Amino acid sequence: MDLTNYSSHLLENAVNEFSKLPGIGKKTALRLVLHLLKKDVEEVQAFGEAMIQLRKEINHCKKCNNISDHEICNICSNSSRNSEIVCIVENIKDVMAIENTHQYNGVYHVLGGIISPMDGIGPNDLSINLLIKNIEENEVKEVIFALPTTMEGDTTNFYLFKKLNKYKIEISVIARGVSIGDDLEYIDEITLGRSITSRSKYESTLSQ
Repeated sequence: MDLTNYSSHLLENAVNEFSKLPGIGKKTALRLVLHLLKKDVEEVQAFGEAMIQLRKEINHCKKCNNISDHEICNICSNSSRNSEIVCIVENIKDVMAIENTHQYNGVYHVLGGIISPMDGIGPNDLSINLLIKNIEENEVKEVIFALPTTMEGDTTNFYLFKKLNKYKIEISVIARGVSIGDDLEYIDEITLGRSITSRSKYESTLSQ
């Protein structure tokens, strides 16, 4: 099907906007737009308003950099969480994956990415300064590296280790039951839960 012959510029514009989303090609974008056209105007308006409100009003937690409705996210503000243990993750999807295991009761720090020179992402592009501030100002006893088991993830782990090693905290890494190259969001909950509870000292992995 030739998607260049649209019968409407409005339809074409909508398809072009949807196709800008990651993983959405022109055919999928067209299906989504046609699906929305079958809905009532009120439903489509509610969809659009939800996206606009999300973009305008979403916050990043001032403590952990997680996405939040408020200045402090629900995890950081939960007094039943163990704030002495901080699990460092790449993004909010990793927080959700670990939370689904029900095996971790500490707090998080969301870096907002990992070091990747090929993608132009360096340490200054991540929320590392906020992490260090949190460690300096709070009684953090352990930091867990739970980044992707990729070259970029390992590079970020090593950079963070060099930055945090001067503090009197234990630095650990999730167990390598997680396969090399895996993203946390795609790992089953049992495996991910075990990798958290079976974590080891990061320093011991450097000689492997």
